[in-house]
Amino acid sequence: MSDTLFSRMMLISISALDHFLKWTALICGGATLTFMTGFSVWNVLIMRKAMNAPITGAEDLLLLALVTMVALSIPLGARTGAHVEIEILEPSMSALFAKWSMIFIKSLGASMLGFMGWRLWHAGGMASKFGETTQQLLISFEPFYYLLSVSILIYALVLVLDIWQILQSQKVNQLQIGEKLL
Repeated sequence: MSDTLFSRMMLISISALDHFLKWTALICGGATLTFMTGFSVWNVLIMRKAMNAPITGAEDLLLLALVTMVALSIPLGARTGAHVEIEILEPSMSALFAKWSMIFIKSLGASMLGFMGWRLWHAGGMASKFGETTQQLLISFEPFYYLLSVSILIYALVLVLDIWQILQSQKVNQLQIGEKLL
């Protein structure tokens, strides 16, 4: 396979990942946020304050919705550059040293995230066995461990794609949220 064909395939893969992350965040994240807002208002203002009968397990559902929001935001935040990077030493480094230190750090991060994703997947498989559930409704944490695992593994993939971009062009082209969605 020629280098230009591989480069073109990688750019298409990055574009497809960006498209997937945008729409997942927009649809799933928006639906989760709408549920959290509506359910919180309904439970606190209407059921608890007006009728003095709060919904049993409301905190459990809101907690799981919050975990879902976090899981959806991790890979999108990675792709948009929303995570914190301390670049205080980069201006005083040579360009070559800065490039390879960035590659090293991103490789280390991808390795750690790969390990974390694997452990989260393993924890999801053991969640039912160890009785890891919410307090009131006893909803198993298993699918949420899996969701977090996939989210973390996508973050690791984003770091690998960042390394490829650094090797190709010395910089990472991050996803711009203000662009059109289609």
